Amino acid sequence: LKRHSSLGAGFEIATRDLEIRGAGDLLGKDQSGNIAAFERLYANHRGALYRYFLRQVARSAVDDLFQDVWFRVIRSKNRYTPDAPFGAFLYRIAHNVLVDYYRKVGKSTELATDEPADIPDTSAGPERTLTRFELKEALTRALDSLPAAQREAFLLHEEGGLTLEQIAKVVGTGRETIKSRLRYALNRLRRELAKEAAPNVRQA
Repeated sequence: LKRHSSLGAGFEIATRDLEIRGAGDLLGKDQSGNIAAFERLYANHRGALYRYFLRQVARSAVDDLFQDVWFRVIRSKNRYTPDAPFGAFLYRIAHNVLVDYYRKVGKSTELATDEPADIPDTSAGPERTLTRFELKEALTRALDSLPAAQREAFLLHEEGGLTLEQIAKVVGTGRETIKSRLRYALNRLRRELAKEAAPNVRQA
């Protein structure tokens, strides 16, 4: 299996361990067709899945959660129907792994139903151009500022490529709730990034 070295050493270790103990042993070495199919799916989704956890949990927990998802995928392969998008199947498992982790560490993923809509901040003033590094760091900080449920909805949409309906099924809520979470998340992200792009002006 190929590596995404840009994701860091932790990703390298996690994927290498999965390669050794997963595709061969759990799928069965005699099922070459299944192994090839698994490797294609794994190559297509591994980077986005790793970032899905990287943006939501402690770095020290990412590798274990990432591997747990793929082991569950292998164990649950008989429940997957080819007429359904694999991404939705994968992220349903990933969501369950995330919820289990949150329960373990005593963190809630619930989103308050009466949260007011974010109002764009138009007072930031002229924008400056962010470098790629600054933009990456700014986006990370902005994502960290989101409530957990909004952040997950955003990541499932942007990283996982899921539709509103698919996200709703993954997290077990309604389409309109997901639509609202994405709207709140996007408004807040735009506002936070606009603040980052505003020049720092010393007050006299």
